[in-house]
Amino acid sequence: MATPHISAEPGDFAPAVLMPGDPKRAARMAEQLLDDVRLVSDVRGIGAYTGTHQGKPLSVMASGMGQPSLSIYATELFTQFGVERIIRVGTAGGLAEGAKAGDVVIAIGAHTDSAMNQHMCPGINFSATASWSLLSAAAAFAGNDPRVKVGPVVSRDAFYGNEPEQVKLLAELGTLGVEMEAAALYGLAAKHHKEALAVLTISDHLFDPSQDMSPEERETNFQKSLGIAVAAALS
Repeated sequence: MATPHISAEPGDFAPAVLMPGDPKRAARMAEQLLDDVRLVSDVRGIGAYTGTHQGKPLSVMASGMGQPSLSIYATELFTQFGVERIIRVGTAGGLAEGAKAGDVVIAIGAHTDSAMNQHMCPGINFSATASWSLLSAAAAFAGNDPRVKVGPVVSRDAFYGNEPEQVKLLAELGTLGVEMEAAALYGLAAKHHKEALAVLTISDHLFDPSQDMSPEERETNFQKSLGIAVAAALS
């Protein structure tokens, strides 16, 4: 039955859900990817769509911005609507020197400054990691593409006000990008015995603003990451 945030019914969602942050991007993905597409939820402007892709069921739903927002939708999808895997498809700011704007990052794990995962196992620094089945499928689909990187990202609660020295240290530790959702998604998948992955397009670089994409490019320049995410979702 419907939840406070999703006005769908059991069976309205496919086992696999692609989850961008932006509702407009979700609508665009659904239009591009899905046959026989139908709107199954539209609470607070967060559209959810279900159809088929190459004959396989697939859903697309926006998460909104930030780990608390994503956690609401991911929890309800995992616990109330039979969803087995969620693949975040979004953007990230580049950190490591080798991560350039336009590259795609398949996030093997997500550091975080958030408290979202601290309750997972008191006394333990929980490691928020991707599901191996999805990660391996995504990496296999990407092949040897030099513009696709596999490595860790960091999920921040604050978009502004990041400490320069901390960001520099994260880059030195091999963190490829900074975003705002993956760690919570990975934690929820572990908690509910589900699968999760984040596939991210680098839209700008924190140490080289000359690489920054325009707002229009951020909305449209995600075809490579989308192809990788679909391959993982339907694997």
